[in-house]
Amino acid sequence: MKQNLRVHYFQHIAGEGFGSCYEFLKYNDAVITATEFFALPIDTVLDIEALPYIDDVDLLIIMGGRMSVHDEHEYPWLKVEKRWLRRYLAQKKPAIGLCLGGQLIASVLGGQVALCQQHEVGWIDVNKVQSLGASYFSFPEQIQVMSWHKEYFEIPKGAIQLASSGQCLNQAFQLGDNVLAFQFHPEITPEVLKLFIEDEINVDTGILMQKDVDTFEKEVSQGSFFAGNKLVEQAISFVMRGKSIFI
Repeated sequence: MKQNLRVHYFQHIAGEGFGSCYEFLKYNDAVITATEFFALPIDTVLDIEALPYIDDVDLLIIMGGRMSVHDEHEYPWLKVEKRWLRRYLAQKKPAIGLCLGGQLIASVLGGQVALCQQHEVGWIDVNKVQSLGASYFSFPEQIQVMSWHKEYFEIPKGAIQLASSGQCLNQAFQLGDNVLAFQFHPEITPEVLKLFIEDEINVDTGILMQKDVDTFEKEVSQGSFFAGNKLVEQAISFVMRGKSIFI
C-alpha cells in the first residue's frame, strides 16, 4: 500500500500559507503540517524537540519571510530552525526553499547571504544559465516570476546554479537530487501577493515604496501566476521522484 506523502512546511509570515503548493499536494493526497514561527513571541527560546521528528517528514518546504537569515538576535528561534535544517539536509531528504527559504538552505550549507545593491521587487524574467543532464532539474529557458527580496544567496559549495536574472546573479540552485532553492516566489497566488502588499504597507519594511502600491495592485489582477505555480509543482515532483510515496 502506498504511504501518503508527509509534507511539512516552515511558515514565517502570518496568512502566507502554502501558496499554490497546497492544492497540488492535497490533490496528491499529501498529509500537510506546519511550523508557524511567526506565531511565536519574538523572544521565544525554542527547543529543537518542538520541531518535527525528521523521520516523520518526507518533504520539507521552507517559505519566505520579512526577516533575514542573520536576524538571530531579534528572532532567537532562527538558530533552532537552522540547526534542525542542517540535520534534515544531512540525511539527504527532499527540501525546497522559497525566497527566505532558499536563503536559509544556502546559509546552513555555508553559502553567503548578503544585501542586494538594489531591492528586487516585482515581476521579473529569470533565465536558465546552463543546459544540464537528466539528473538535474529542467529549468525553463526563461520564466516570468514574482520577486520580493532585499538579500540574495550565493551558491553553496557542492550545489549547481540553475538560473539568473539581470539584477540578481543567483536565482536558483540544486544540491544533489533532493534539494532545490529559489530566490523568487514561484508559489505566489493573487491572494498571497495582496497579503505581501498589505504587510509591506503596515510594517513599513522598506522594500515597497508607497508610490508603487497602485502599480502592484494592478499586477495582482494582471500578472501571470500560472508559470511560477507550474514550476513549483515540477520542483516538488523532481525532488520526490523515485519515491514510492509520491504518485
